[in-house]
Amino acid sequence: MRVLPAVLSAAAVFSLLPVPAAHAAAPIQYSCKIGGTTQEVGIDVELTVPAQAEVNEELTIGWTGSYAGDSELIAPATGLEGDIKMYAYAGISGIPNFTSATGVAEIGTVIPGEAIPLPTTKVELKTTPRNTGTGKVHAASINFGLTNTDPLIECEPSDTATRTEYTITVGTGQGSPTTSSSPTADDTESTTPTPDETDDTDETGDTDETDEDAEETPAEVPSGGADTGGGGLAGPDGRALMGIGLVIFLASLTGLRLRRPRRT
Repeated sequence: MRVLPAVLSAAAVFSLLPVPAAHAAAPIQYSCKIGGTTQEVGIDVELTVPAQAEVNEELTIGWTGSYAGDSELIAPATGLEGDIKMYAYAGISGIPNFTSATGVAEIGTVIPGEAIPLPTTKVELKTTPRNTGTGKVHAASINFGLTNTDPLIECEPSDTATRTEYTITVGTGQGSPTTSSSPTADDTESTTPTPDETDDTDETGDTDETDEDAEETPAEVPSGGADTGGGGLAGPDGRALMGIGLVIFLASLTGLRLRRPRRT
């Protein structure tokens, strides 16, 4: 069996195929404004982005950063008063109403004229998608200060081409509402009665309800009437006629008896 030549031939074929190179994120160049001055700083930023998210559910994007080489952000000689915080942002594109995520980390006291330290632990950036779709996530601005609404130092990416793009997909999830506001066929209330809800009719068009009413209607009895055996309508007038007839009948019998000849 010639196994060795076959193995060598397969190895030769695979050696001709392109091998993807390992991707290393390039440092992001930031332009930082401190008072009336500007510093150019390089920061290596890595984001931990969930591949799958659910609509209307909060998600977390991890932010990890470190200075690139000797390119550090130097605090002003006058210093920064108070416990300084770093506010990190991520930009999101491709999904409607889903544009950014924000996180905060404690920096503490900043020494005047020294490098401002970056967080040594992962910063959690929070956001909530409102629509489904697939989009891209990238590192955005970094601010330093006491509050996110009044930053003392603002750092914006000056070279967006070096930013790494991360893919994120937002699904509907179980029980999550969809973005469509149009009612479906199941949501509309039917106004057409079903066969069970309609009244049954016979072939002549009369309803069962009419027949029931006829059966339940009692016989009409005049006021003061008595049960004569001929129905309730045979009242006092009927008895008077019967009495008159009886008198006439008896009178006739009497007349016939008087007219019979007497035996001598």
